Amino acid sequence: MGKFAWQDAVAFVAGLAAVLAPELWADDAGKQPLMVLGALLALAGLYALLGAAGPSAWTTTAFAVLIFISPWAFGFTGEAAAAWTAWIAGGVAAIVGLWTATQTTSAQTGERVAA
Repeated sequence: MGKFAWQDAVAFVAGLAAVLAPELWADDAGKQPLMVLGALLALAGLYALLGAAGPSAWTTTAFAVLIFISPWAFGFTGEAAAAWTAWIAGGVAAIVGLWTATQTTSAQTGERVAA
């Protein structure tokens, strides 16, 4: 496990919540975008958790932002459970992803300056 394991776990869990939402509590509202984007976010988080060479924190953040805007883009803002799942899962994962990406970038920049 890497230095930012809990952030990767947040992305993984948020992705799983988005994937499972249409079947469990959202009555199939927003099914396709939530399942596709949630699967991408969950896979990105899983790859990072496993330490595999996969998507960067910026890619994970992009998937999270896409989940966050999906209720407006795909027109399911009227379906409260699906929309709130997208907003909460996408928002939390995006905030954590941005924090992780900026921490990683500043750490790499600091290493270059010190070298």
